[in-house]
Amino acid sequence: MSDTPAAAPASDDPRDPLLGTGAAVLAFDVGGTDTKSAIVDESGRVLGVRRTPTPHDEADPAGAIVAHITSLAAEYREDFPDVSPVAAGLSVPGLVDEARGIGLFASNLGWHDAPLRDLAEHALGLPVAFGHDVRSAGDAEHRLGAARGADDVVVLAIGTGIASAIIAGGRPITAGGYAGELGHALIWPEGELCACGAVGCLETIASAGAIARRYSERSGRKTPGAREVLDASKAGDIVAERVWDDAVEALARALAPLVAILGPELVVIGGGLAEAGRDLFEPVQHRLDALLSFHRRPRLVKAALGDDAGVLGTALRARDLAAGRLDRAHGADVHAVESDPAS
Repeated sequence: MSDTPAAAPASDDPRDPLLGTGAAVLAFDVGGTDTKSAIVDESGRVLGVRRTPTPHDEADPAGAIVAHITSLAAEYREDFPDVSPVAAGLSVPGLVDEARGIGLFASNLGWHDAPLRDLAEHALGLPVAFGHDVRSAGDAEHRLGAARGADDVVVLAIGTGIASAIIAGGRPITAGGYAGELGHALIWPEGELCACGAVGCLETIASAGAIARRYSERSGRKTPGAREVLDASKAGDIVAERVWDDAVEALARALAPLVAILGPELVVIGGGLAEAGRDLFEPVQHRLDALLSFHRRPRLVKAALGDDAGVLGTALRARDLAAGRLDRAHGADVHAVESDPAS
């Protein structure tokens, strides 16, 4: 779907010290379906990158996650006996209070007010940097990827749903875990009911899942994904054109007030929908420009780190914690993040 080159993934190649020198750490990026994990050595090599099914346990959802990462940690210690991690990073989806180390809510994993950081620290025997999956990915794009060198950035992940990470003045904005829920911003008041309970959320129009669903409903033809809708649109299917155009319009409408309030210099877009390449980026950029007046006009760029962004950002936070750069009382760096992790 994309004509943009794919980003280089995290590598087990010993010649590839991706993160620069620093503490050896473990990193666990938990998703609703899969958990991505890795161990990072002191030279910055990202080793043993693996994807495992995320366990689901209605009776003890947080306990199941912690047991899973504890098992993975034991495997890493066995597989890489010369690497001695001094901290771990754990990123999860949903509403996350990084300062208190609590998973406030995750509909796809089933927890409420789960003390995940404390549980993980007890099980792993290591200090744990706890965070939100998309904010961790945004941190990685800011420090290693497409937004490196920029101070004011919005990182947008568009897949089955939509979430974002916001960086202003070089610092992440978290707001107690509530910042960045762009997918649940009101776009069309007369729109569709969202799974969150609100009406007209961006996610109901512009997520990859919504694009496929809306086309299937309007055409009467079931389609497996947004890629097929885009292909049909380019082939002259009027229903597909309207659905795709609606998604473009909704994204531009969501970004315009964000630009007016935050003034980002870059909007980094990742996730499955970003694979549409210029078929997504060019019309959204054009429509966004038309909605702005005197405002700073951010460039829309594709995320550089792909599926590895979350686990890399999680590892970076673990290293920050090990180096004393992470303020546990506030869930943020004690100073503005350096763009170069090796510096």
